Amino acid sequence: MNQCKTTVIHTNGSECGNRSVVVIGGGASGMLAAIACRKAAERTKKGCSIVLLERNVHPGSKIKISGGGKCNVTHQGTPDELLRIGFLRQKEQRFLRHAFYSFTSNNLVELLFRGGVLTFQRDDGKVFPVNGNGLSVVLLLEKLLRESAVNSFFSNRVLSVEQHKGQFLVTTNRSSFIADVVIVATGGVSYSRTGTTGDGLQIARAFGHSFKDTSPALAPVYTKKPFPLAGVSLCSIDFLAQAGDDRSVVRRGDLLFTHHGFSGPVVLSLSRDIAELRAIYANILLFADLFPELTKVELEEKLLTQARKSGTQMVRKYLQGTHTGINNKIVGIIPSPLVPYLMSQASLDNDVTWSGLLREKRQLLLHALKHFPLGNVLDVPLDQGEISAGGVLLDEVNPKTMESRLVPNLFFCGELLDYAGEIGGYNLQAAFSTGWLAGSNAI
Repeated sequence: MNQCKTTVIHTNGSECGNRSVVVIGGGASGMLAAIACRKAAERTKKGCSIVLLERNVHPGSKIKISGGGKCNVTHQGTPDELLRIGFLRQKEQRFLRHAFYSFTSNNLVELLFRGGVLTFQRDDGKVFPVNGNGLSVVLLLEKLLRESAVNSFFSNRVLSVEQHKGQFLVTTNRSSFIADVVIVATGGVSYSRTGTTGDGLQIARAFGHSFKDTSPALAPVYTKKPFPLAGVSLCSIDFLAQAGDDRSVVRRGDLLFTHHGFSGPVVLSLSRDIAELRAIYANILLFADLFPELTKVELEEKLLTQARKSGTQMVRKYLQGTHTGINNKIVGIIPSPLVPYLMSQASLDNDVTWSGLLREKRQLLLHALKHFPLGNVLDVPLDQGEISAGGVLLDEVNPKTMESRLVPNLFFCGELLDYAGEIGGYNLQAAFSTGWLAGSNAI
């Protein structure tokens, strides 16, 4: 791979009938864009020169750390299934549809397999390299870049992109490049230590593009008074954020108490919505429904049945553990460390029995189980988010090509665009798919 040390203008190959392409960003979308660009040139028998610019010393920084370093590369399923489950906003589903069909999760798995990186699918549909090492994916993509005759320049941070005599002048901190086509794949603004600091948004703005302000997604939520329960988890609860009397968002899944507040799949999933509410409302309250499978009436009947059956049993003894319903289906799991907080919330003495539980107290317990307060939101830290929401407005990009609707031969792909998926490999697949689509249409 090239390391440019002096300022030099790299001209295109127009005089030879070639088309020059500069890809800005060496992450998942950028590398796939460069590889797809070469494939398109070979398929159409067109000559082209391809340059990839990456501000870091090495490419694929976020790929290496995704999935806790195990690299959750994608999610198994049809494109429609991935879009429906992984992207909950219909506008984003519609925009990504063509990209997901152009380069599917099966296409990605096959590309990795042919390069010697075997994958396996977990029961939950998440796909990982068998070796559990994200670096192996990056090394394969680097190999494919070399085989695609892509000239990669690292430690080259793009400072500006300007139109120059019908072409583009791309200026970095170390050199300058002339190109017929520019593909911007710089990522979002989360995990800034990996080099994603929003450079692409400034490039988009310079060409007249609008963008939605970036905000956290797949991030933990910090609260003003965290519970001293770090490490305790709640399984299959309804996690609700409420702002004012009429604005609330809810998601079902597993929650983890942390030293600063909460994390876990359901928190990461809802963090984008909570961050958006924080931009409008000063006070956001969090609640947990510990028995989401049961209505309030059904849960009350369950408590009454227990009271009739075991009147001398202490309520706190009953609460802790796993609770089942019809056909032994689990309807709630309450970890022991949470029980004292439930008892306190319901104003119950620690040794109260079912026979001593009056109707008024039973209603308080019922409310605590279905609407347990988790505290006030303090922050949704952007730099702790796995991805960022916001970015270049989707209306200004052609979803069938990833080309700018404002500037011909300017393409955008990856997390730079205004979409954000769920946890589970959906966002990496979106980066790979939009990058592939952009590169395929750049020739």
